[in-house]
Amino acid sequence: MPPKGTPLKGNNSPGNKMKFGRPQNTGKTVARLLSYVAKSKGLLAIVVLMVIISAGANIAGTAMLSPIVDEIGVLLSSGSQDMSKLIGFLTVLLIVYLCGIAAQYGQSRIMLNISQKTLNLLRKDLFEHLQDLPIKYFDTHNHGELMSRFTNDVDTVREAISQGLIQTISSLISIIGIFLMMLYISPALTCLIIIMLFVMLAVIKFIGKRSSNYFRKQQSAVGQLNGYIEELIEGLKVVKVFCREGKTNNEFAVINEDFRKSATKAHTFASILMPIMGNISYFNFTLTAAVGAYIILTLTEPSGALGFFTGGIKGALTIGSLASFLQYTRQFSNPIAQVSQQMNNILVALAGAERIFEVIDAEHEEDDGYVTLVNAKVDENGNIEEVNERTGVWAWKHPHSADGSVTYTLLKGDVRFHDVTFSYDGKKNVLKNVSLYAKPGQKIAFVGSTGAGKTTITNLINRFYDVQEGKITYDGINIKKIKKDDLRRSLAMVLQDTHLFTGTVEDNIRYGKLDATHEEIVEAANVANAHSFISRLPEGYNTMLTGDGANLSQGQRQLISIARAAVANPPVLILDEATSSIDTRTERLIEKGTDKLMEGRTVFVIAHRLSTVRNSNAIMVLENGEIIEKGDHETLLEQKGKYYKLYTGQFELS
Repeated sequence: MPPKGTPLKGNNSPGNKMKFGRPQNTGKTVARLLSYVAKSKGLLAIVVLMVIISAGANIAGTAMLSPIVDEIGVLLSSGSQDMSKLIGFLTVLLIVYLCGIAAQYGQSRIMLNISQKTLNLLRKDLFEHLQDLPIKYFDTHNHGELMSRFTNDVDTVREAISQGLIQTISSLISIIGIFLMMLYISPALTCLIIIMLFVMLAVIKFIGKRSSNYFRKQQSAVGQLNGYIEELIEGLKVVKVFCREGKTNNEFAVINEDFRKSATKAHTFASILMPIMGNISYFNFTLTAAVGAYIILTLTEPSGALGFFTGGIKGALTIGSLASFLQYTRQFSNPIAQVSQQMNNILVALAGAERIFEVIDAEHEEDDGYVTLVNAKVDENGNIEEVNERTGVWAWKHPHSADGSVTYTLLKGDVRFHDVTFSYDGKKNVLKNVSLYAKPGQKIAFVGSTGAGKTTITNLINRFYDVQEGKITYDGINIKKIKKDDLRRSLAMVLQDTHLFTGTVEDNIRYGKLDATHEEIVEAANVANAHSFISRLPEGYNTMLTGDGANLSQGQRQLISIARAAVANPPVLILDEATSSIDTRTERLIEKGTDKLMEGRTVFVIAHRLSTVRNSNAIMVLENGEIIEKGDHETLLEQKGKYYKLYTGQFELS
């Protein structure tokens, strides 16, 4: 892990604030998001067709009011009982609306499938890319913020695709269609609507600007809230041990209140838009009705340019035409308000999509290695031959580009550091000219204060990070030439912080070797001295573990973690404070097991308990990134240096 003080580069860090609420590159984000939606382009084409039918049916239905109202007027004025024409109009109106309802229902159902398929692909790409990111990325990014990409950001994208996208398309079609129909009926009244439209747009701009600002703050507060809650849940025991419930409640209250204020203001502005637009619409409706009535009453049978301007294509404005126009007036403001409201949601969703793409675009773990690990066998002459079947013998396959030849080197576990200098941030060196070697069968221990560079050495062996100066060789091969997956397959690591997955005890041990048999798992458990307590569990090896093994003690969880490493049967074993959570009696039992496990293997041990490193072949004492003492236990005691002071209690590790 990077040393304490390494600044986080996550989205909530002071040095790398991302603007929430509005995307930084709208065009690129829209195009990329639509590329996911376009993978359902056949269904999407059907949806667009249904949207056109639905919007068209609504416009056509309103247009049918004109002949219906006019026909009713004719029947009332003439006293005729012949209603066949009226019934015909009503039948057409019913069919039009039924078609619109069916199209709207169909588009909703299909769009639901499209949105879920799109999100499935988006989450899949996001999760798969997370697997390819280097450890450095997770060390320098807030985990709660990363989780927020899968939850809040994905959810905003879902709403935008399933609702916002179609509503926006439908509203735009409705606006264009209604406007053309109003022009057809009466250009004069349409001019009046255009004037009111500018008033509406001014209101939308005024409210929308303030709403989007608060939505931006709301989205930022959500990420902070999630990060704090995740951190608190993970450290709940620490909170209780130090009786800091009150402090955490106060901190949470501040973050939660910040979220409440932002959300309240954002949704207040978003919520008042529709009522204000509705009131403007009512005023517009009343004004249009008054002007339309005036035209009908005062301009009887106008002709020429005046007739066209007041009565449109027909040349005369009728009561039926006015009824249709007034209905269009009511309908015209709704899609405008919906577009403005959806634009806020779409912008927030695009910002969320951009945050998702930010992770997907993060530089994946580079691997320029070309040396691979293969199954091998050794013939009677000592020649190494690659085979397909598992033989228990492994070799490094090393192709040489110079002459096209391939050489094989037996995997033994010979690890050497050659003048290695390393820095996490490129400024402060954590390791300085470190040189060491570990031969197969040797146990190498590292002791030193926190931040001395012990864990960094194990990180470099795994190639979680690459060295800046010097080199590390594995069986004589520079590990930068070895493919990372093959390198890590030859290693097993037991960390101080154990992690168990949801599943049975057997599944968790098998994680070290997915094709391990039950017998191999039991054998590994015996090596780790875990078999005894596993056998006492309610269902033995089939006992289900949940919540990171919450139903087990910390020591039992660590034993399973050690068994997981044992079943992998690696040539190199790394124990990073692996026995820190285990009592001294169990620790002695594990030492006996690991002694058997490390036969013919290279073992690196990091420990604060010096009792665990006494039988090491070599003990490295680190301080400020340098090896200040090295030797076995007896040799170091004779030197009466730092190790002697640590062992005799004259100096304590910090």
